[in-house]
Amino acid sequence: MDAAAPHDRASPPVADHLLAWYDRHRRHLPWRAGPGETADPYRVWLSEIMLQQTTVATVGPYFRRFLERWPTVHDLAAAPSEEVMSAWAGLGYYARARNLHACARAVAGERGGVFPDTEAGLRALPGIGAYTAAAIAAIAFDRKATVVDGNVERVVARLFAVEEPMPAAKPTLRALAATLTPDRRPGDFAQAMMDLGATVCTPRRPACLSCPLSGSCDGRIAGIAEELPRKSPKAERPMRRGTAFVVLSGAGNLLLRVRPAKGMLGGMHEVPATPWDSKTGWRADPDDHEPVAGAVWIALPGIVRHGFTHYDLELEVLAARLRDQPAVPGGEWWPLDRLDDAALPTLMAKVVRHALAHLSR
Repeated sequence: MDAAAPHDRASPPVADHLLAWYDRHRRHLPWRAGPGETADPYRVWLSEIMLQQTTVATVGPYFRRFLERWPTVHDLAAAPSEEVMSAWAGLGYYARARNLHACARAVAGERGGVFPDTEAGLRALPGIGAYTAAAIAAIAFDRKATVVDGNVERVVARLFAVEEPMPAAKPTLRALAATLTPDRRPGDFAQAMMDLGATVCTPRRPACLSCPLSGSCDGRIAGIAEELPRKSPKAERPMRRGTAFVVLSGAGNLLLRVRPAKGMLGGMHEVPATPWDSKTGWRADPDDHEPVAGAVWIALPGIVRHGFTHYDLELEVLAARLRDQPAVPGGEWWPLDRLDDAALPTLMAKVVRHALAHLSR
């Protein structure tokens, strides 16, 4: 469909039907203001950063813990970076945590704790892109902004029967979504679109009979709603491989180190490892990267697998037990019962669990 000539949906108005539905069926989320309440920009911002590439169910406990620990942007800004990274561990996409902390410091230090209330002002802050700026502007400040996430793309693709495959269809879907955004209650409308996509207009088996927009939905009328949005064939993701070293000291502590601040898993703790090579085979020679010279390494059975956004990773695991606890350049010895306090990303938690399961046999 041509985004420049969208269907006329002025009567009945989509926004009015959707807002009436939202008033009855809105989800109760820990960061969402209730009816008649004023949204807290700090909560909205924190939740939107956490929700990038992450589900509502996963984010809920993290959001509550962050809010209990750092109830205001000033509290978060004053926190040591390693504590923020540790609290974030498990949420993935760790550059978000670094940007979150940088943004908190910018808002607390340069703006007196007050978030900008415009998309342009918000985009000037670390870690806030076009989508997040629109979401915060609409939800926290009720600015007219078009908020388009995956749920909204699906609703719009079906509503207008857009058959152009993703991701090429994104500009079309955004332009069409903009035609629906009302002047009145734009923040509630944005959340209503997200809720509709999450609970009714779902990827599979959309509940069209329960949808407040079913009478205006070209996809439903054409019988193709469940097929939309169409997707281009996915390119095969490359595979990278490497070796991880799990070292336990005589005192029962685990050797960890901190990854470089920039790059994949930046600033997080890891067990020492070789570089992750994209070529076939275990290209990096473990002997060139072992963290403790002269250790007796045991190759553990099995492979630890993990998927990142742009590639898959396979790690073989070598383990060693030492009698003493030598100083290792760049290394830290962590008690196993305090690993929850380390900023240990999901991948490294998998490696440690894999190793301990085999070593305890």
